Amino acid sequence: MKVLVPIKRVIDYNVKVRVKPDHSNVDLANTKMAINPFCEIAIEEAVRLKEAGIATEVIAISIGDKSCQEQLRTALALGADRAIQIETDENLDALNIAKLLQKVVEEEQPQLVILGKQSIDSDNNQTGQMLAALTGMPQGTFASEVKFIDDKVNVTREVDGGLQTVALSLPAIVTTDLRLNEPRYATLPNIMKAKRKPLVVRPAADFGIDLSPRTKLLKVTPPAERKAGVMVKSIDELIDKLRNEAKVIS
Repeated sequence: MKVLVPIKRVIDYNVKVRVKPDHSNVDLANTKMAINPFCEIAIEEAVRLKEAGIATEVIAISIGDKSCQEQLRTALALGADRAIQIETDENLDALNIAKLLQKVVEEEQPQLVILGKQSIDSDNNQTGQMLAALTGMPQGTFASEVKFIDDKVNVTREVDGGLQTVALSLPAIVTTDLRLNEPRYATLPNIMKAKRKPLVVRPAADFGIDLSPRTKLLKVTPPAERKAGVMVKSIDELIDKLRNEAKVIS
């Protein structure tokens, strides 16, 4: 079984995000970048499937400029067999990313596409669902457990009411949630081996897709700073502040 794992290059989750002075976008200068955490979970799950003898090949793919090769090499060090970079300097929205991935799915014919449920920069939570709609493949989103039974994959989903399990016929698309697994660290020997694994670069223009943006970024602002809390001496004082200052009770 061939598994395709799309990954995204984002600001490391440990880094404090800075906004440009003109509020045009996030400032990426001298900022540590990493694989999106949900994408790391997807890679880990794909590698575990290979280690269990269920998957035969794991392919990592990323869309972006040359800098995303760093994250693809990390994915190779974590256990992916080969990597594909779709090269573009444009900041693509979710629909255009899904259209490019659709073309790769048609070429590679994977039995499973597993990707993070969302990226921590835009938090759109759209690409997996859009890819499923474009390819006509069944989808299991927010997966906290993935099990293969016969020719189906059972996906336990985290929903508002608790847990839901869906049985999907292959080929299928799965998006990962935080509790699916705990990603491993890349070891030095595997990092060295990753340098010799194949990484193919393909221009986005080769896929013949109109990549005109459907959305427009108007302004980026940092979140409002939280005010310091205050200590109250009694329940009556607390109620008074909630009623008259916070105005959350009447």
